[in-house]
Amino acid sequence: MRIRIISAITLSALTAACGGKGAEANTPAAAPIMSVSPENITVVSRTTITAGPAISGTLVADRTASIRAEVSGSVLAVLLDPGSPVSKGTPLVRIDDSAIRDLFLSAKSGVTQAELAADIARREQGRAEKLLAAGAIAENAVEMARRAALGAVAALDDARARLAGAQKNLDNTVVKAPYDGVVSERQVNPGDVVAPGAPLVTIVDPSTMRLEGAVPADQLGSVRIGAPVTFAVTGYPGRSFTGTISNIYPSADPGTRQVRLYARIPNAGRGLVAGLYATGRVASTTHDGIVAPLNAVDQRGLRPAVSRLKGGKTERVEVTLGTRDEATERVEITAGVAAGDTLLVGSAQGITPGTPLRVSSGSDKATPAITSVKPPAPAPAAAKTAKP
Repeated sequence: MRIRIISAITLSALTAACGGKGAEANTPAAAPIMSVSPENITVVSRTTITAGPAISGTLVADRTASIRAEVSGSVLAVLLDPGSPVSKGTPLVRIDDSAIRDLFLSAKSGVTQAELAADIARREQGRAEKLLAAGAIAENAVEMARRAALGAVAALDDARARLAGAQKNLDNTVVKAPYDGVVSERQVNPGDVVAPGAPLVTIVDPSTMRLEGAVPADQLGSVRIGAPVTFAVTGYPGRSFTGTISNIYPSADPGTRQVRLYARIPNAGRGLVAGLYATGRVASTTHDGIVAPLNAVDQRGLRPAVSRLKGGKTERVEVTLGTRDEATERVEITAGVAAGDTLLVGSAQGITPGTPLRVSSGSDKATPAITSVKPPAPAPAAAKTAKP
């Protein structure tokens, strides 16, 4: 009898042990928790988005003057070198004025003689008119005096015109800056003999620059005069500049099918330099909206979709796209998500919807971009000892 009881107790203990293991085996395992780094997520925000055709071209000074000689002569001095700032009226080049000054003095003397002759002719006319009134001379004598006075006045006017021309030529022997700017080129040196039309120096006004660029003809509808332009310039990394469209060519280039345009750029600090290459975009559309990076949107299906993190799990949400900003690689989302939603980007978009997910600390550099975190294993069952 005692043997049967001990056997029953032992069998019961074994059965309980086997039953416990079977229950644990039938319990489903918890889904692994995925971990992503902050680089694999983005937060949707409401901000300004801009779109428009790309533009590229060269910077040139809006005002450039090639100063040329207006008189002949030998260059005595070039007063400024390239890069020198000048103000309006600053002397730039001096040309030998010896021969021109002689002509000026001769013209001045001619005016003096013409003035004396005109004065004498007027006096003679007045005297003749008095004698005519007294009946001392004939009418024809007065008429001759009047004609002589008119001729003397005409000769005086001619002499004064010659003097003005001589004065202008004399003034042109000192070449002056036509406006405030900077000397960009110097084409002559002291001792050179120049003729009218010979280039002397070039002056640029750096206060206003101009971007000479082109846009594809099929995007001309997005360009208008006065539209803002944002661009970057070679040699100025990390800086952006803005301007406005000032001119649009009326025809497209037959070879490239592009339309040239000019954008005027304020350059108050004179930081921009003519001749540099610039790339940018015409801001034809600008408005506020829900904006996300392009790499957060999956456009491989029939409808674009995003992977959103909500309630600690991932979910796939179809969205409607709006304005696309190729320059900053952003896109407007008009429906499907709201400002403040967290989206997955990059390789994290491959996580299966419904997967538990957590964002690792940005300071944990040892954490890979995407890892799986398994739930802890269940504690082993306590051993049961059968007492006889």
